[in-house]
Amino acid sequence: MSSDLPAETPAAAPPQQMGAAYGLGRFLIAPLARAVYRPHVEGRENVPRTGPVIFASNHLSFIDSIAIPVAAPRPVHFMAKSAYFEKWASRQFFTAIGAIPVERGAGQKALDALDQQRVLLEDGRAVALYPEGTRSLDGRLYKGRTGVAFLALQTGAPVVPVGLIGTDKAMPVGAKFPSTSERITVRFGEPLDLSPHGPAGSGRARRGATDEIMAAIHALSGQELANAYNEAPAQNPIERIKQVLPHERL
Repeated sequence: MSSDLPAETPAAAPPQQMGAAYGLGRFLIAPLARAVYRPHVEGRENVPRTGPVIFASNHLSFIDSIAIPVAAPRPVHFMAKSAYFEKWASRQFFTAIGAIPVERGAGQKALDALDQQRVLLEDGRAVALYPEGTRSLDGRLYKGRTGVAFLALQTGAPVVPVGLIGTDKAMPVGAKFPSTSERITVRFGEPLDLSPHGPAGSGRARRGATDEIMAAIHALSGQELANAYNEAPAQNPIERIKQVLPHERL
């Protein structure tokens, strides 16, 4: 496993101010979503009401990023691909639910995204992240990538594990609109202090902290474990070799 991630990153831009759209979203969208989906929420008392916190969740559906902010007792921000912000209507919607645009990808793009989230945490905000990296298409829980642990170890923010149940039935992958007949469950676990694993610059610490996060998510979601990373099929021999060789996934 690689251990060459920097323990410190350069200063990033100040946190984006969400403005009127986000305030309106909290006022209108959250109550509407609660009325439509009637989410069953467990463990709200586990969520710190102030200070930085990272919600680390399993990922089953597009609406996961709506379910967590709706169920959480405090505002939550998450990263969404920048393409969602290109049109005015979608930009207003995603801003209203706490999304911040980011260029998704590996390498430097992944580090840039983590840096944006670090700045939010240093401003005392809450962010939601998916250690699996992308949605599970078969309902299993995949191995966690180490970016969430790196961020937690770097900032000292506690990690609240989240188990989402039923969001894949409420809006399956490929569906254009969510179903209103399915009730979802959102479970917030007790906050995790990952500092005993070691510094953010240690690959062993990041892997150990990631495994602790995924074990907590698994205990909440009850999913079958995939024991593999959730990765798209390799498109060429070089990619196949990279996937087989041990390396750190962010």
